[in-house]
Amino acid sequence: MLRAGIAGTPAAARAPEQPGDDGRLQLFAYLQAQEHRTYLAIMRLFTSTLLADLSAGEVAAALAAAEREVRVAPGESDVDTVIDRLKQLVRWGNLVVGRRETIASSIAEFQHGSVRYQVSKLAVRVQRDVDALLHVPEGAREVSRELLPAIDRGLAAIGTALSDALTAESRDPNGKAARQARERLAEQVTTVFLQHAELAATVRDFYAYLGQVVTRHQLAPDEISGFRNLLVEYIQMVVEDVLRHTETIANSLAGLAEARSELLRLLGPADQLGTDVERARGRAAADWQELTDWFVDAPGRPSQVAALREATARAIGSLLASVKRATSGGGLVPGRRGELLKLAKWFDDSDERTSHQLYAAAFGLHSARHLQPAPDYDTDNDKVPWRDGPVQDVTVSVRSRGDRGARGRTSRVLDDPMTEETLLQEAREADQQRSAAVAELAGARIGEQRLSPEALSVLCELLTLAMAQRDGSDDVGSALDPVHRLRVTVRPEPGRETRISSAAGELTLRDTALELAGDGTVPNSEGATR
Repeated sequence: MLRAGIAGTPAAARAPEQPGDDGRLQLFAYLQAQEHRTYLAIMRLFTSTLLADLSAGEVAAALAAAEREVRVAPGESDVDTVIDRLKQLVRWGNLVVGRRETIASSIAEFQHGSVRYQVSKLAVRVQRDVDALLHVPEGAREVSRELLPAIDRGLAAIGTALSDALTAESRDPNGKAARQARERLAEQVTTVFLQHAELAATVRDFYAYLGQVVTRHQLAPDEISGFRNLLVEYIQMVVEDVLRHTETIANSLAGLAEARSELLRLLGPADQLGTDVERARGRAAADWQELTDWFVDAPGRPSQVAALREATARAIGSLLASVKRATSGGGLVPGRRGELLKLAKWFDDSDERTSHQLYAAAFGLHSARHLQPAPDYDTDNDKVPWRDGPVQDVTVSVRSRGDRGARGRTSRVLDDPMTEETLLQEAREADQQRSAAVAELAGARIGEQRLSPEALSVLCELLTLAMAQRDGSDDVGSALDPVHRLRVTVRPEPGRETRISSAAGELTLRDTALELAGDGTVPNSEGATR
């Protein structure tokens, strides 16, 4: 029998330093790993109880039951495999390593039993959010409207509790009455912020689902009826409740803002936990500002109540547009959506040979007939199945009406004098910069003077045009700027090097002479006419 104990610091002291943003994102790595089912089972095992402290053998025994129920892959309950999975979770930061005194009959059993694993604080939150996400249904989430009057009453109760706490503190700061008053105040603050967090979460989830469904182009008649009831009845009820309680909530928040410093002082941190702790919401000024911003508009920053009204108006507009498309006489009702769904079901129920026949009959694209233009590449595409090949976009008119004819009238060109003046000003500034660059280039001594980036850009432009005029390296090339009357001539001259210096570097032309002619000024209209 082997008996050994390893003395050390507590698990909290052995935990690694708090990682940065990149390190925290590693906590989600096990969700995308190839063995994510095993990692999920391990993390659920550690987060199912408080202060879980498990060895590799205990984790392997728990995974054996999951393996028999086919919840993890075969062989994942092997102790060596479990040790590898646990070490990987430690590297990601989800688990921390600890040790405990153990009694073992062999060295291998001692090694497996002495090393213990605990879950980190942030990993508990990640796994909790993952489990909550996996249990969320696909439908809409009910908005907790009943929390609005509770928040209204809670803010009023906070004002009363704050007055009582200040009065009790003025009589005896360390007395029992003052301590109980502070506890009642903390209870009211915690309750209000928990209620608001639940209300805000349900509103966000509901409108996220709403935005997902109302943007669909084609809706079946029963879906349109259901969404109509959802928008006209339910959303109207939600918005009315929010607007009815917003004014009183805003007044309560304005009253508490005047005494916020005293409120935060009374809700100071507990001496038993120290200062480096994560406190409940409502204990910082930023929490109260966030709560205020949810209900009250600020200059340049609309509240969430205003955003809720705007989102509701957009959703109703999208639904009305869907109803208009489905009931208009310009196409089939409700389009080709039902036919495409029926065709998709036929494909799903048929075998490979029948699918090819069905595809040829539905779309007329037989194996020996090519109705589309030739592909951009030269090689054939016979090794790629048609379901994995390039996707052809189908326009809305083809989906709903079966033809490619244009619908609607051409939009009227709007007169926008401000945009027109802005574009003209930008054009004038660009022309001035060009004139300055050409003037600098006309007066520069090539090879002796350092050019600015703008002048070098003009020179490279004219030099490229001059080079393009030559048929061979022994020919002379020339290019002219027709506006500023600057001509660049390139002549072959063996043994000569022309160096052009600029802030971007040095350009060297070998066996070439470069000539510039013209003063770079823009001729007036009379000179151009003559």
